[in-house]
Amino acid sequence: MIKKVSKNLTRKKRHQRVRNKVSGTAERPRLNVYRSLNNMYAQVINDENGQTLAAASTLDKEIKQQAEATGNQDAAKLVGQLVAKRALEKGITTVTFDRGGYIYHGRVKAMAEGAREAGLNF
Repeated sequence: MIKKVSKNLTRKKRHQRVRNKVSGTAERPRLNVYRSLNNMYAQVINDENGQTLAAASTLDKEIKQQAEATGNQDAAKLVGQLVAKRALEKGITTVTFDRGGYIYHGRVKAMAEGAREAGLNF
């Protein structure tokens, strides 16, 4: 019998390999991305303290009002802009990008570009 490996399990393994090398600090926190079928989530995390410094998702009221759908590139770009705005308000200008094991393409890329346009450096 052949055992089927799920895409999400493969992604989690890939993410764990990256997380062994990438860590957020107080000076340069980690911008983490999570992508579900219907929504996008982004967090700026200081791994030294285990603290989330800023977060945004397509579930936020500001994004739901602007976006028609929550699972597309336009909504992802808005999430990137919002998380960057919230991070800049807390004095965070430089982050390490953690794509969460996803391919840098589509919604993940749109979110990263939105964050860059709003002023985050990575």
